[in-house]
Amino acid sequence: MIESWWIILTAAVVLGVLVYVAWPLKKTSRQVHFARARREFHRHREWLEAKFIRLAAARAADGSPRWDDCYFDDAVAYVRNRNTNELSAFVEVTVAVDDFPGSPTDVAGIVSNVRVGTAVFRYDRDHWETDGRAILNLSPAEAIRLYRNDLEMIDQELAGRT
Repeated sequence: MIESWWIILTAAVVLGVLVYVAWPLKKTSRQVHFARARREFHRHREWLEAKFIRLAAARAADGSPRWDDCYFDDAVAYVRNRNTNELSAFVEVTVAVDDFPGSPTDVAGIVSNVRVGTAVFRYDRDHWETDGRAILNLSPAEAIRLYRNDLEMIDQELAGRT
């Protein structure tokens, strides 16, 4: 009976050592994965932005404003979904839209044709994708704050100042 306790104790110690050694390796693996994803985002950013605009324009429903132009900020916020571990990049966009009946107007009564939002890009295993969806009326920081229970900020690249 005493010999079986030694076996159980030895197994528990070995398991503890394995967990102690493996835990930092998991963190390092996640950091390597993120570094690769970040490089890929910068490598394909122009292509992703063009795809975002094309898909967003195609998604426009009848009666909604048509996007005339879309400007992307240089800053990028990287977030991870707490539930799925999906990595995403948030980029602030300024969208110029065609005027349409019922558009919101500013104080002078002029139709406002500029919208601000957050373009969403997802890292799918080994490449970045977009479905042309934007979180309208929220900057990346505001979107992250609003969805803080679901999203975790991983890193942020601020726009270069000249």
